[in-house]
Amino acid sequence: MALTAAKLWEKSRDWVVFGVCLLVALAVLLTRNAPVLRAARAGSLAVTARVEGAFSGVGRYTRALSENDRLRTQALELSAEVARLREARIENERLRALLGFADTLSVPHVLARVVGKDITQQENLLTINAGASDSIEVGMPVIDERGIVGKVVLVGRSHSLVMPHQNTRFSVPARLDRLQQDGIVRWDGRLYDRLLMEYVVKTEPVRRGDLVTTSGYSDVFPPGLPIGVVDSVFAARGRNDLVIYLRPAAPVSRVNYVYVLLAKPDPAQAALEAQAAAAAEGAPPIDPNRDRVEPDSL
Repeated sequence: MALTAAKLWEKSRDWVVFGVCLLVALAVLLTRNAPVLRAARAGSLAVTARVEGAFSGVGRYTRALSENDRLRTQALELSAEVARLREARIENERLRALLGFADTLSVPHVLARVVGKDITQQENLLTINAGASDSIEVGMPVIDERGIVGKVVLVGRSHSLVMPHQNTRFSVPARLDRLQQDGIVRWDGRLYDRLLMEYVVKTEPVRRGDLVTTSGYSDVFPPGLPIGVVDSVFAARGRNDLVIYLRPAAPVSRVNYVYVLLAKPDPAQAALEAQAAAAAEGAPPIDPNRDRVEPDSL
């Protein structure tokens, strides 16, 4: 037992002596107010203040990092909210413009929303949420408040397919509004944001910014609807007409709501034009009196 206590004292006596000395030093430091002790106390406080300041700086840095992460997350949430509000404002302005435009239409019409877009190829199509139940039929024109969009090519009970002007099978008789010169507008399948106007003679002073509208020779669109504005014009070698590229008035990529005009082509005019086209291709002419019944035979 005594041997164990001796070994324990031998191992811990240095720490015991150190602790006693430290207690004596602290007692002297705290109970004496001599100038030397005051200076030593002030020096020790200065040293400990620096250490404490360093540790407090580390704490402030850690808190700043945490606050920075919180503010970054809050900024992302606010940015998303601003984007949603901006989108809602744009949508509201579009709907207000559509409602105002509806008041100017003199023909029956149906408002529809574009629910599908296939604009990745040359024969593009749009899907709208209106169909036969809304009195929509094949061949009816589709427009929005900015200009023409396309025409209906297939009708279901509650949905329809629209061939937009951004389709290589689409063409429309057009007119340069300032010059009153007629031509044909189509899409050549090259530039997604440009339409091509042809059959305008080289002598016409076409300028960039000229408005192009539907002419009175379309069996689908009423006259005066905007198609686009001239973006560039040049005279190609070996051609007698100008090559005119237009910026569409209603770009397909930005079409969300449309009006379907409840107007159909005149069937008699369509039949006559089909007969002329068949004759031009060498097909046997269609007898216009084939289905006519003479009065004497009644």
